[in-house]
Amino acid sequence: MSDEFEREKRDYIRQLGSNASLQAQSKEWIADVSRLKYSYNFTWLGRPIIQFPQDMVAMQEIIWRVQPELIIEMGVARGGSLIFYASMLELVGGEGRVLGVDIDIRANNREEIERHPMARRIDLLEGSSIDDEIADAVRTLARRKDRVMVVLDSNHTHEHVARELELYAPLVSRNSYLVVFDTIIEDMPDDFFPDRSWGKGNNPKTAVHQFLQTTNRFVIDEEYNSKLLITVAPDGYLRCVKD
Repeated sequence: MSDEFEREKRDYIRQLGSNASLQAQSKEWIADVSRLKYSYNFTWLGRPIIQFPQDMVAMQEIIWRVQPELIIEMGVARGGSLIFYASMLELVGGEGRVLGVDIDIRANNREEIERHPMARRIDLLEGSSIDDEIADAVRTLARRKDRVMVVLDSNHTHEHVARELELYAPLVSRNSYLVVFDTIIEDMPDDFFPDRSWGKGNNPKTAVHQFLQTTNRFVIDEEYNSKLLITVAPDGYLRCVKD
């Protein structure tokens, strides 16, 4: 890509990020479509991915740039995102693997994941992501890898995500990413999650902001805040800048 193209792109991204009206409209749109479970509409290679397509485009950009040897995801659900990450690693080449951790991997979901063509790159670990035994097992796998990326998308309470950040941020390698999904919860209307244990003031974004006050290893990648507009992870794309 030419230098002129890149300069023009960066200029438009800055304009998107500084456009308060567009940012507000995007959050309003997210609230409206989320009431109709918009993220449930999409699959990746046959499995429900339960993510916004815009965030998946961002994730493929990051994976191509970082070329991680290991992607650790907390929260498996139906397995679509694990398969997405595995397929990206397949395109990158090499022996990169994906580790999915969930407190409850349902039998039918496990079966579908394990019989998928991308299963050869995927490992599953059942148990709470904040359990010491699970954390030890994850650390053991990550210890053998030079380039590690972590994705948090399990329980969305402040306390849970704060503990995940404490346990797994140290595994992320310099120039890689720690991505925290569903930080958008903080930006939704006050009554948006009446049947959940999380909500405004108690969610992944509050945990991220607290975490960033305790470390200089990570910074919010503002480019993703600015250019995506439609994202469930505002302030959630954290780039590791130090060993």
